[in-house]
Amino acid sequence: MKTRTILEGCTRALVPVVPDDRQLSISSASVFYNPEMELNRDISVASFAAFSEVLASRRHLDLSEITYVDALSASGIRGLRIAKEVGLNVTLNDWSEEAYNLIRENTELNELMGKVRTCLGNANVLLHKERYNIVDIDPFGSPTTYLGAASGSAINMLAVTATDTAPLCGAHLNSGIRKYGAVPLNIEYHSEMGVRILLGTIARDLARHEKAMLPMLCHATRHYARAYLELEKSAKKTDKSLKNMGFIAHCTSCMGRSVHYGLAVHIPEKCEICGNSTHIAGPLWLGPLHDKDFCDAVLIQLAQRELGKKEHAMKIIELCRNELDIPTFYDHHLLSKKLGISAIPMEELLKELTAQGFKASRTHFSGTSFKTNANIEGILDTLRRFR
Repeated sequence: MKTRTILEGCTRALVPVVPDDRQLSISSASVFYNPEMELNRDISVASFAAFSEVLASRRHLDLSEITYVDALSASGIRGLRIAKEVGLNVTLNDWSEEAYNLIRENTELNELMGKVRTCLGNANVLLHKERYNIVDIDPFGSPTTYLGAASGSAINMLAVTATDTAPLCGAHLNSGIRKYGAVPLNIEYHSEMGVRILLGTIARDLARHEKAMLPMLCHATRHYARAYLELEKSAKKTDKSLKNMGFIAHCTSCMGRSVHYGLAVHIPEKCEICGNSTHIAGPLWLGPLHDKDFCDAVLIQLAQRELGKKEHAMKIIELCRNELDIPTFYDHHLLSKKLGISAIPMEELLKELTAQGFKASRTHFSGTSFKTNANIEGILDTLRRFR
């Protein structure tokens, strides 16, 4: 296997050289490495650093006593960065012997031998046997194969990446139903739909272990969704957490939507606004996606570090921090097109909604998306004022 040396943050790593330089991230490489996920890894470093500082303070621990596992390590770059740039007690695992050998080379390259533990084996077997303060699941594709074992293994935090956005967002409906045990809808807020379907699946897996989840930071960026979840072991808190589960009823005619909390609820067949039939998505997570204090702590970590994607990462976290905790966003351009008008500047729309007594914010999902507690009629009436 031919390799080249890359630098992310302050961590060097050998990664495979694939024949076609235009496709450095192809999954057919003997050891998977995706340079486009550097942004994801930069946010991970800052997020785990922010969480670990709080955890260490609460439990009177040194950072080196906090255990972290990357159960699907590939080249090892993510876990090595956590070891070198955050200082946690890191375990790196992969089922591929070629990946395992490369991880050991990269561990030595960063002078982390004796500080980072490397394992060769099945991720689920490792997670069923051992427990870690932080469990990180970052597979190529769906994470659902690993969620049962990861939910049992994680003590304080579970971080999950899903790159199979087509099933999650409803583009591949049957695949989404099979993998996530939920019905996704491929509508204008499909990216948020994917995040909430993912979180709903994780919440149900955690519940089997009587663990409640508190979403600290969840974002959808390009071709993946990523979630950082603080965990609490308590049957009572788990029951409370599951009250954030429910369904979304979406009307493709008027673009209205309603949320219905619970796993066994009555959902009207007709849209309450226009009377047309609605489409149902779920079960999914309807609770908050972000914790503002945690986002602030992540921003501090990002600001003080040398990172290749710092500006982009900070922009995402700032948008997440300021995003309203309301299920489903609206697409400004799509609504304007429906009315046959030109889209006004986003800030003008948000200012007008706020002036009318509504809450409104941008979202991280796209530059044309916003959240508000106004219903679709109120939003369209607002936009009509700018004809």
